[in-house]
Amino acid sequence: MNIITVIPARGGSKSIPMKNIKRLGGKPLVWYSIQYSLKCQLISHTVVSTDSEKIAEISLQCGAEVPFIRPSRLSMDDTPDYPVFRHALDTLESVWNVKIDTIILLRPTSPLRSPGLIERGIDLLRSFPDATSVRSVTLSREHPYRQWRIEGDYMVGYEEKVFEPYNLERQKLPTVYFQTGDIEIIRRETLLDGSISGNRVLPLLIKHEEMVDIDYESDFKEAEKKLVNSENT
Repeated sequence: MNIITVIPARGGSKSIPMKNIKRLGGKPLVWYSIQYSLKCQLISHTVVSTDSEKIAEISLQCGAEVPFIRPSRLSMDDTPDYPVFRHALDTLESVWNVKIDTIILLRPTSPLRSPGLIERGIDLLRSFPDATSVRSVTLSREHPYRQWRIEGDYMVGYEEKVFEPYNLERQKLPTVYFQTGDIEIIRRETLLDGSISGNRVLPLLIKHEEMVDIDYESDFKEAEKKLVNSENT
């Protein structure tokens, strides 16, 4: 299998300006995902997809490849993941004149991954030839049966197929999982079929305490604490 990593790191960010190269533990945020990929012997190329020349330069310094600059039309706040990764697949196959079998998606906003996720995920994908992708998940701490939406003056339970799901005892709640930003593994065929996940998604389970997702300044502070604690253990 020709397996590559694509790390999406656009320059625009409303919550934290240039978030993907903001320093965490003295290093640019994107450095962590780049190094994580480079340490995996299964990966043939570690690519950063960015619209920013500055992020591209820093990514190259961190050891990644930047064979293209992502078009601005694919770098907007509301740009979904699919066109970004389809563009990466098509562009890289054209530039390198190769067929890419699998793309590993590592988001810079999950910098403190537990070891071996790529290897575990690839083993899982190989064990299920009909699977379309693999996605990291963790046990959800906020159950969807306990969620509501407001209609007019009143609240309505978000889950409509179960009678009063919000009144069920905790022991009767079905087990549900929350997707994390740690890793996604996508088959080439899934992208060609128009999806970043497909409809046969395998779960790669991680512990909730291992999950780090950075969206706001407060998340950076929490990540700094976890980083210091990990270095002291």
